[in-house]
Amino acid sequence: MRSRPTAKWQTQAVRWARVAWASPNSMLGLAFGILLIPSGARMRVVDGVFEIAALRSAPNRRWPFAAITFGHVILGTHANELERLRAHERVHVLQCERWGPLFLPAYFLAGAWQWTRGRNAYWDNPFEVEARRVGGC
Repeated sequence: MRSRPTAKWQTQAVRWARVAWASPNSMLGLAFGILLIPSGARMRVVDGVFEIAALRSAPNRRWPFAAITFGHVILGTHANELERLRAHERVHVLQCERWGPLFLPAYFLAGAWQWTRGRNAYWDNPFEVEARRVGGC
């Protein structure tokens, strides 16, 4: 039995539903990004995701992260890191689409659970494990 092709409007409706479901996290990312603009941050859209490079060149000292995802917004230390980590961070975008406003609490609880078990809260976090497996880095 052949399935009927999905109408374009149905595909678009699903896409917008995912964007809406992830939007609380995206709004948080946009707020952080807007705060960085006066200090020279640059923003661009790549395949429907806002990428914000906080600095114009590599930082002089190590930051706690090279890039971090909030919904459909990826904040990175600079453009080279955003490019290097794009596939990894896109996995987090998809996770945000799946989990919606529950993503950040779930992410932190998963890390806390790993930590209470004597494991590394970041490296053993299932969200990070999936992002490394699918997106690399």
